[in-house]
Amino acid sequence: MLVHKKLLMFHKLCARALVASVAALLVAGAARAEIIEQILVKVNGEIFTKSDLETHQIQLLRQKGEQIDLKDANNAQLRKALDEITPEIMVQVVDEMLVVQRGRELGYKLSDDQFKQVVENIRRENKIDTEEQWQAALKAENMTMSDLRRQLERQMIVSRVQQNEVFGKIGVSEDEARKYYDAHQNEFTTPPSVTLREVLVEVKADAGKGLNVAQDEAAKDRADAARARAAGGESFEKLVAEMSDSASRTNGGLIGPISLADVSPELRTLIQGMKPGDISPVIRTQRGYQVLKLESTTAVQTMPFEQAREQISDRVFTDKRKEEFQKYLEKLRKEAIIEWKNADVKKAWEEGVAAQAAAPAQPTPSH
Repeated sequence: MLVHKKLLMFHKLCARALVASVAALLVAGAARAEIIEQILVKVNGEIFTKSDLETHQIQLLRQKGEQIDLKDANNAQLRKALDEITPEIMVQVVDEMLVVQRGRELGYKLSDDQFKQVVENIRRENKIDTEEQWQAALKAENMTMSDLRRQLERQMIVSRVQQNEVFGKIGVSEDEARKYYDAHQNEFTTPPSVTLREVLVEVKADAGKGLNVAQDEAAKDRADAARARAAGGESFEKLVAEMSDSASRTNGGLIGPISLADVSPELRTLIQGMKPGDISPVIRTQRGYQVLKLESTTAVQTMPFEQAREQISDRVFTDKRKEEFQKYLEKLRKEAIIEWKNADVKKAWEEGVAAQAAAPAQPTPSH
């Protein structure tokens, strides 16, 4: 939710120059005082002004890290960015107002002790030790303690409404879990994998001269010797320590486990024709010559439903939580008295609602 994003921005305590610059750009003009107080919408009597919108636009631009020239008030890139983010902002703002209003109807509020504890946590997490540092941090964010308390209380109210009015009423039945499992078998399936050991004999090219044929032949002879000794029964780990130029030498030449899907088709074909303990032929690689020993293989494994049940419940719950909370918001919107005072902003809100309805399901953020 938007309040949660604000609090994260407060935690970061950064990018102040960007905020000041965009604010100056957005509210510039002779009619500055009128613009700041212009009401854009009333939601059950609660107002949202143009200056409120500009604050949200600044914060979202900062969050997205937009690299925009702020010197030109007619900057086309800035106008395009604002056109893109305003629908999202208006949906979030109106929905948050509705949820907070519902929470106040239910009697939710932030106690003095709760506020004090959250402030202590913020100060500790940001290593703000003195009152002077704390006041400086608030001033840098153009924020008072009252502003902070209002934001924290709104965040708390949103969280409690979500939990008590929606999330706490959601369960996942055995039939729902089974249907999800059957439809998403790939999520609970581990592809086949192998564990290998390698001896790599590196071929070093002469600087500016390319491949040295004599060095290449010497490396090939060395790799052939390693392969012959391994096939003759010598300890592969001993050969790695003695002959390998790979970084895996420090780990006995161990590679993996690696998925067969992640190796080249040629190497996959070679490995699939081996059994644990087999030694590969000498293989030419970009770095030189390689000899592999197949340590172990793991076949395709699918987690049984009973073992996957908890994961399934979490995933189904996430989907249902998004769906049910969206239904809850739509109900609040229908029951609300929303008075639009600006046609462009109303259009942006309608675009945001349409985009939200068309978007694929995403996990609803928890607070």
